[in-house]
Amino acid sequence: MPHAAAAQLHTAPSPGKPVALAEDLRLLLAPNGSPMTHWGTNTWILGKDAVTVIDPGPADPRHIAALLAALAPAEAVAQILVTHAHLDHSPGARLLAAATGAPVLAMGDARAGRSERMKMLASQEIGGGEGVDSDFVPDRRLQHEETLEVAGRPLRALHTPGHFGNHMCFLWGEALFSGDHVMGWAPSLVSPPDGDLTDFMQSLRNLRNYGQVSLFPGHGAPVANGQTRISELYAHRKSRESAIRAAIAAGADSVKAIAQRVYVDIDPLLLPAAERNVLAHLIDLEARGLAAVEGALGLKARISLIPAA
Repeated sequence: MPHAAAAQLHTAPSPGKPVALAEDLRLLLAPNGSPMTHWGTNTWILGKDAVTVIDPGPADPRHIAALLAALAPAEAVAQILVTHAHLDHSPGARLLAAATGAPVLAMGDARAGRSERMKMLASQEIGGGEGVDSDFVPDRRLQHEETLEVAGRPLRALHTPGHFGNHMCFLWGEALFSGDHVMGWAPSLVSPPDGDLTDFMQSLRNLRNYGQVSLFPGHGAPVANGQTRISELYAHRKSRESAIRAAIAAGADSVKAIAQRVYVDIDPLLLPAAERNVLAHLIDLEARGLAAVEGALGLKARISLIPAA
């Protein structure tokens, strides 16, 4: 099922109209397309009869109504899974829970899963907080590698911090519901302190241990060969690191200057997001002893490289 289902969808479905990708897998697109969400948030409906919903999306009553209308008369929502506490993924969970009585399951609240370093940086003026659903609290916390039963098959909850501290992917056979951690249409934004590049790279390495998977992400089309995409994104981040180090070596000594030198081919409206990604790389480089920071670690810091020993 996973590879065949992932290969079906190449263009955006119509928001509010469910698409059956397999007998026990449906996609419902939320009407929130944007430069940061691509064609919108993908809400996944797993199983029949007692269904599991992954990422009910934004707090949009139209989307929740469409989700309920997508169910057969005898179907009911048994549980609601949330990959992470961003406003385009999690607020709809509370609306859906109120309508159905189903519990909301996730790794934790909007501050859960942060590394000790990011907890420390959160008290400094490093910005961030874009699109965070600060009020999100699940009814039940999921543990890493916890197994749920969905449509008679095990579904494994995998803690994959990086894009967000409480981010989880859900592995159902060879189908990996990858949220915003791994997508086909674009790399994930990593914006400290909610995002952590060191954790992001480790999570990518960890996903390599789960064998061949197809990706069913939070935005954009599914990806049939998931491990290839995971490797591509890992290589992309290493390439960005090299470009950032080269920019510093060439004289760019601030987050803004580095972003302008490295991200030369993006929409100017996305430059603030690029700066957040640069900051994430600099925090990682500083932690690894590869860069030095003058002043508080943030957007206004002055950066230099530490020569290799």
